[in-house]
Amino acid sequence: TRVVRRKRGKRPAGRRRPGGVSVLEAEFERLWGLLGDPALPKPIREYRFDPGRRWRADFAFLGPKVMVEMEGGLWSGGRHFRGAGALADMEKYNRAAELGWVVLRYSSPHIKNDPAAMVQQVMTVVEGRL
Repeated sequence: TRVVRRKRGKRPAGRRRPGGVSVLEAEFERLWGLLGDPALPKPIREYRFDPGRRWRADFAFLGPKVMVEMEGGLWSGGRHFRGAGALADMEKYNRAAELGWVVLRYSSPHIKNDPAAMVQQVMTVVEGRL
């Protein structure tokens, strides 16, 4: 039996596609292309919303200042739902609010159970801030 060891400090990549795009992010992008209103601004991927920090929004609608965050690991105890990761996300989202952003957070059940409602909610918030 062969034992595989990880290097200290390295974490498995998780469910990410080549190029660093998570499965949830890729699916949101696909759904937005199918169901989103083409008259609305197109979301920018991995937008750095605070020049003083390295934080990036998964998707950002620049004019209306709406961020969409896809939170993976809901059922597996992923980083967004554990102590340090949750605290870091709180700091990021609170800073975004200080800068005038609205942050919408979604996870796999939103994509799987009612993707049309999720896209509609994003469109409603974006339209309301134009």
